[in-house]
This record gives sequence, structure tokens and C-alpha cells, in this order.
Amino acid sequence: MAAAPDDHLFGLRNSFYVGAYKAVIAGAQAIPAQHALSPDDLAERDALLYRSYIAIGSHQLVIDEIGPSAATPLQAVRLLAVYLSGGAGDKESAIGKLNELLADDAVGSNPILRVVAGTVLMHERDYAGALKHTSSGGTMELLAMNVQICIQMHRPDHAEKQLRIMQQLDEDHTLTQLANAWVDLATGGSKIQEAHLIFQDLSEKYPATCMILNGKALCLMHMGSFQDAEGLLLESLNKDAKDAETLANLIVCTLNLGKSASRYLNQLKLAHPEHILVKRLSSAEDSFERACQAIS
Repeated sequence: MAAAPDDHLFGLRNSFYVGAYKAVIAGAQAIPAQHALSPDDLAERDALLYRSYIAIGSHQLVIDEIGPSAATPLQAVRLLAVYLSGGAGDKESAIGKLNELLADDAVGSNPILRVVAGTVLMHERDYAGALKHTSSGGTMELLAMNVQICIQMHRPDHAEKQLRIMQQLDEDHTLTQLANAWVDLATGGSKIQEAHLIFQDLSEKYPATCMILNGKALCLMHMGSFQDAEGLLLESLNKDAKDAETLANLIVCTLNLGKSASRYLNQLKLAHPEHILVKRLSSAEDSFERACQAIS
């Protein structure tokens, strides 16, 4: 995948896709001095910037800096920050305002708005609702989100169909490579080695982000190499001590190594109380407690 000569956001996009959020923040602020961006490019640049701030947990900064007169894509990103940082009432309000934007014929088809809608509904585990806004595609990011949603729905066959569309459009695109690795992981078996090779290739092209390190670690865990996986996950934890997927994978990895996972579980509960692993463990503990009471 090569950048078009006038595509000044090529590097920012790729940094965002692999989880190099601090690089996006630094790069986004440097672009204006070098290039004159169109209004659409400016909106996309700012959306990447603020989505990166959200990814590192700076939700309030995004909420404070995006004013009511900002363009639709930025309003959508602000609602994502409100949703991820707020309580039940804020989440409900953010979803309601997103639905209003989506219902507006003038702006409802905006790709960044649809990405945000898909992201929020994936958090709500409303996968059918998410696909309603992402399935028409239009951008590589929307197609990649379709792959993620299909995998979450335990439909790797549908995920593979979406992957084939991405490969036809741009086989070398970073998101196509990532989607390929996700599908390989979901498929399992001999495909795990292929996924590992993709993550290894990405780690040679880009900084070792939490996303890439977790991808490599997942492959190693599938292949039974838990010791090596633990090393990668600890490296990821050093980069971001609150990263949800790193903590969740460390819990699984350390348990398979016969070690105590209580520290990582407590960290996950504190930082991400709504994480699916926390909820499943809590449900299992409640069931066990009820069973014990029934016996006694």
C-alpha cells in the first residue's frame, strides 16, 4: 500500500490503525505547518487526533475541546468520549444524540459518524444494530469494523467475506492485514501461524504497540507458548498499565502458567469494571455462591 502523493494523512491513519496513538497526537499537530489541508482532511485529521486522545483515556479533554459548532464527524467523536466516560445516563444520552445525527439525511451517511455508531453499539453488544450502520461500507475502516462485528457474532464465515472485499480493494492496506489476522485467529488451527506472521510483519513496520503485542501474544497462546506470550504481554503492560486487552490476556496467560492472576484481575476490575471478562467472572462467582448456599 503506497500513499497517494497528496494524501497528507496517510501516516496518521496507519499509526491510528496499529494503536500508535501518541504518534497520531504528535503527528496531527505537525501537519498544518507542512501542508494546506482541505476542509474534509482537516475534519479527518482532527477526528483521528481526538479519537487517539480517547484511546489513551483523555475523554474530558475531547469533551471540553469540541464545541457545539464543530463539524458532524467531531460531534460524533465527542459523543463517543461522553459515552465511554459517563455513567448509564450519559451513555443513554450519547446514544440518543447519535441516533439523531444518523437520522439526519444531510449528515447521516458520514463515515466517521458511522464508525462511531458502530463502536458504541459494539460496546453495547448490539451487533445487529452496529452492522446496520457499518455494513454499507464506503471506507476501509468500516469494512474492517464489519469483520470485527462478524467475529464477535461468532460468524467467521461472514467475516471472511468482508475480508475478501477488503483484499480486492487493497490487499496491502494495513487494515486488510489486521483483518486477515483477526479472521485467522477466529478460524484457528493452521491459520494461527499465518496470523502470527502478519503481526510479526506489522511489528517490523511499526512501533510495538499494545495492539500489535497483544496480537502476537494471542497467537502464541493459541500455539501453547504461554511463557513467550507472557513476555510480550508484560511489555505491553509497561506501555499502558490500564490497557484492557493486555490485562485480560495476562489473566488467561498466567492461569495457564499455573500462576496467580489476582493482581491483573483486580487491575482490570478497577480500570474496566464493565469488561466482559469481569462480568463473566462475577457471574460465575455469584453462581458458585448460590450453589454453596443451596448445599448448606
